[in-house]
Amino acid sequence: MKGWIFALAILGLGIVSSLFVGAIDLDAGRFLQTGEGLNLLLVSRIPRTLAVLLTGASLAVAGIIMQMIVSNRFVEPMTAGSGSTAALGLLLITFLMPQASIFLKMIAACVFSLLGTMVFLAMVRRLPAHQPLLVPLVGIAYGGVVSALVTFIAFQTDLLQYLQTWFNGEFSGILQGRYELLWLTGILMIVAYLVADQFAILGLGRNVSINLGLNYHQIVRLGLVIVSLISAVTVVTVGVIPFVGLVVPNIVSRWLGDNLRKTLPVTAMMGAGLVLLSDLIGRIVRHPFEIPAATIFGFVGAALFLWLLYFPPRRPSTAESQQEKSA
Repeated sequence: MKGWIFALAILGLGIVSSLFVGAIDLDAGRFLQTGEGLNLLLVSRIPRTLAVLLTGASLAVAGIIMQMIVSNRFVEPMTAGSGSTAALGLLLITFLMPQASIFLKMIAACVFSLLGTMVFLAMVRRLPAHQPLLVPLVGIAYGGVVSALVTFIAFQTDLLQYLQTWFNGEFSGILQGRYELLWLTGILMIVAYLVADQFAILGLGRNVSINLGLNYHQIVRLGLVIVSLISAVTVVTVGVIPFVGLVVPNIVSRWLGDNLRKTLPVTAMMGAGLVLLSDLIGRIVRHPFEIPAATIFGFVGAALFLWLLYFPPRRPSTAESQQEKSA
């Protein structure tokens, strides 16, 4: 109950503030006296707020799914190569087919993100189970190599400035008609909730989940598709926002435990609320200019990541306990 109340409080405060904070002042008097205020809400503020909510919620859900697939609490798509490989696919399709539609770009980003996530999964399966901190280190190194490759290709093809819009996740360009692709992430979150119990069993490890009767490979494939699609859609629409899928699921897990069906809605709401708060801070700090939400959340997320590393929970999670026993 406390987790629900806290998540709803952050979310409600952020939504109200997001509608009235921006380069153009929007007060109640102007809204009632002229139609400009209503037009601003419908064209810019409401679409932007919805885009932030969908992005934060879906990245948090994608993070917890990836953690269940890898059976490790310290990974998430944007720091484990999924976001970088999605940007690689987007860059290649932009160079090879400059007139490609946004749908075709999303398909290319999704395919590369899926392949990149599969490569990461193959690498971490070769790591010793009794050293879980090696997994995020490999993910960061892998993502860094892919990002360097993407930057090199962008430099050689004169697309470096274009590339920055994908690696600096921000919402200033979101308008009506330019965010609707993100509703696909809402559908994916519903699918994830419907199979939350299977993902929870998946987090116990391959051998345990198979012994419990889970169709391991089918659920892994479903999880990879969900993670890849969410990564691709968010990169295509708003860019890369790191640490959301890493810190939010861990914080919720410490408060509410590992009942995934119970914690998944709270995780989505808290992810949406924290990304919305980061976007609001970016609008306020240098008003009327903006700092990208990815910059704000990257700073806060890195600090929270260090806190998670240096102050582990008193009782290990179910997945970690099972992993230690199997080791």
